[in-house]
Amino acid sequence: MPHSTNQIPDGYRVNAMGHLVPDSQIKAIDLLRDDVVKKIVEDARIEQQRLAAFKAAAMSNIADFVDLSAEEYGVNYGGTKGNVSLMSFDGKYKLQRAVGEHRVFDERIQAAKAKIDACIHRWSEGANDHIKALVEHAFRVSKQGHIDVNQVLSLRSLDIDDADWMEAMDAIADSIQISGTSTYLRLYERQSNGQYKQISLDISKL
Repeated sequence: MPHSTNQIPDGYRVNAMGHLVPDSQIKAIDLLRDDVVKKIVEDARIEQQRLAAFKAAAMSNIADFVDLSAEEYGVNYGGTKGNVSLMSFDGKYKLQRAVGEHRVFDERIQAAKAKIDACIHRWSEGANDHIKALVEHAFRVSKQGHIDVNQVLSLRSLDIDDADWMEAMDAIADSIQISGTSTYLRLYERQSNGQYKQISLDISKL
């Protein structure tokens, strides 16, 4: 029976199956591996919390500054919204706050796809194979079961003079819903060649 990790008696460890195993029955190398992994994960959680606190403080400082700057012109629009780029006086450092929207399709995307398929079928032999390939690529479903919004929207850039096709493009636009937003903080440092290089906070890039 799996054992709760909150009730592990001294001298025991819980294996991957959730069973209690006495330390005396575990190889020394396995004990050491367990200690190494858990220590690194423990340290990582501390760093994760520090980064979260840093981001929250940085975003708050940016919002406060944006509001303060706006007051100079008698404007009050709330500094927490929108994309912002700030630069140090010497131009060496630049930071960007970017707000990205999470866009998803509602059920109307199926109607749009049906109209597009009907257009291609109606065009029959006259349909451009390239357009067919673009449509199939745009409506590919990811492993997570999602359709890429940007790929589908790319179909709207095709110059096709067909009433049904244009109606399908309108249906695509109408089917987009905003499910939420994410706020990103990016920091840059100017290099000797004048280009800005991002100061990475991604552990895999350090």
